[in-house]
Amino acid sequence: MMNTMKRAATGCALAGACWPLTALAEAGAAMPADLSALGMYRAADPVVKTVILGLLLAALACWVVLLVKGAALWRADRATGRALSLLGEAATLSEARAGCAAQPAHEPARGLLAEADAELRLSSPGAPRDSVQARAGFRLEQWQAEQGRRLAAGIGLLATIGAVAPFVGLFGTVWGIMNSFVGIARSGSSSLATVAPGIAEALLATAVGLVAAIPAVVIYNLFSRALARHKGRSQQAAGLALLLLSRELDVRAESA
Repeated sequence: MMNTMKRAATGCALAGACWPLTALAEAGAAMPADLSALGMYRAADPVVKTVILGLLLAALACWVVLLVKGAALWRADRATGRALSLLGEAATLSEARAGCAAQPAHEPARGLLAEADAELRLSSPGAPRDSVQARAGFRLEQWQAEQGRRLAAGIGLLATIGAVAPFVGLFGTVWGIMNSFVGIARSGSSSLATVAPGIAEALLATAVGLVAAIPAVVIYNLFSRALARHKGRSQQAAGLALLLLSRELDVRAESA
């Protein structure tokens, strides 16, 4: 009798020790064959697929904005540098006009001088000097603001992606975990094979959300600093144009 009980106890112990290995083997057999990112995307729920695809498009948009706006800011910075050099070396408006005559119409120097000349034409010959300068300064400020808006167009998209993408990825995470619990409820089993696919999809959505959000925030900060620097240089160029206008008004006052 004692031998029989010992043999039964030993059998139970062996069965208990072998059960985790058997469960893991069954789970491995039931797990999807392809656990790569592409394989998990193909096996994902349609909602999770939509979330991942949207986040990938957002990440692509970040790099497109980086290339397009980066090139535009680089060209604008070089053009502003040329304007600073030309306006700083000129002693009068006439010299500045002659210096930028061969430049394209979109060059900052030509735009600033055109605004100053427009105010000189519109103002009466006997208009007070302070009034002419104030109106010309307003024109130059408006010109700068328009150029700044043109350069900043589209950069707000980066801020939106950086703020929203993590939450969109979190939505995919919640949806994947919810599918895992639904699978548990339907199968009646809480094995790894039932839970793991949904969790993998959830983590993939989170990762893609971070892939979209992190570059968006970094690129937005870079562009913000570049725009602030360009604005300062543009204001400096406008100040030089206003200085040349002041000298022109002095010459007109002396000749009158």
